[in-house]
Amino acid sequence: MSDKPKIIVSSLDLERLQTLLDALPATAFPGKTDLQAELDRAEIVEPEAMPPSVVTMNSTVRFAIDPSGEEFCLTLVYPKDVTTGEDRISVLAPVGSALLGLAVGDHIDWPRPGGGVMQVRIVDVVYQPERAGERHR
Repeated sequence: MSDKPKIIVSSLDLERLQTLLDALPATAFPGKTDLQAELDRAEIVEPEAMPPSVVTMNSTVRFAIDPSGEEFCLTLVYPKDVTTGEDRISVLAPVGSALLGLAVGDHIDWPRPGGGVMQVRIVDVVYQPERAGERHR
């Protein structure tokens, strides 16, 4: 894997994600370890200080899988919210935890389910709750 880019996570998202992770048994959720590793390396900022181009929880992000260039536009959500729409991705999914904290233009290598590696590149943060003034979601 290549060097990972710096990531930024809001203190509110960190608190909620840590509560989620603490409640999950490791054996039932293989994504738990990956998400914890991402949180451990994150720069933590207050929600009002979040740069507008960073992917936060409940952000809608357009990203590409390289080298194919295939693009997706998904909202990064907590696992309980995945069932409310097909355009959502859980933060516990491999791509979901890879997206958290990245900014427009960033890319990261991430393991594919079933083996191999994919490169995820952030194209746009279409909607970010912090940018919209929704800091207590």
